[in-house]
Amino acid sequence: MLKDIYLSGNSKRSRLIYLSGYLLLPLILYAIPLEWLKNQHSVCLFKLITGKECLGCGMTRAVFSALHFQFSGALAYNKLVIIVLPVLVFIWMKGIYKLWSSLKN
Repeated sequence: MLKDIYLSGNSKRSRLIYLSGYLLLPLILYAIPLEWLKNQHSVCLFKLITGKECLGCGMTRAVFSALHFQFSGALAYNKLVIIVLPVLVFIWMKGIYKLWSSLKN
């Protein structure tokens, strides 16, 4: 039974569904209102315990601000977005490339 589940994950149809999800991910994230995200409480365990911000605090808001083309706001939330956002875009594009090339085979 597990073999059938594993093999079904490698079908061309499932890879096409994964590729569609990868391509739609930025649009789905863009559809989340930035104002809603700004009003959420912090989930950073370090900040909740110590009251001080860690190096990653504000990164989610920074990435979402950059996705909404508000780069000055992204830098205000966390300056490391300059490094993290290109890495995330690279990982996203690499995933698309892998799925695309697997569909050709």
